[in-house]
Amino acid sequence: MIELIVALLLVASGALVLTAAVGLWRLPDFFLRLHAPAMASTLGAWLVALATVLHFSAPAQAPSLQAWLVIVLLSITAPVSTVVLARAALFRRRQAGDPLPPPLRSTAESGPAPRTPETPEP
Repeated sequence: MIELIVALLLVASGALVLTAAVGLWRLPDFFLRLHAPAMASTLGAWLVALATVLHFSAPAQAPSLQAWLVIVLLSITAPVSTVVLARAALFRRRQAGDPLPPPLRSTAESGPAPRTPETPEP
């Protein structure tokens, strides 16, 4: 029974990573391409870690938690590296003079944009 659960977890992980690869291939912009692999590969890695823990814990009848160290480190480093890649891409766009995506505004700031001295009065 454990082998079946481990196999299902590994197949689900493979399907998630395949979905991330298709998203990486199909999405047109670098910033859109960041999202699909970051989310799906992290969840896929969690499924592989769970399958590993189940596979090695079942014969010993004791929890084998060494695999969780890998997934904890991956869960910390994957979002950080995604943010660093996005900031580097924004910096390169700014240096090249390309148009930047509009900044995000919170709901409290959803009023009219603040006027600058260069903005003519209506």
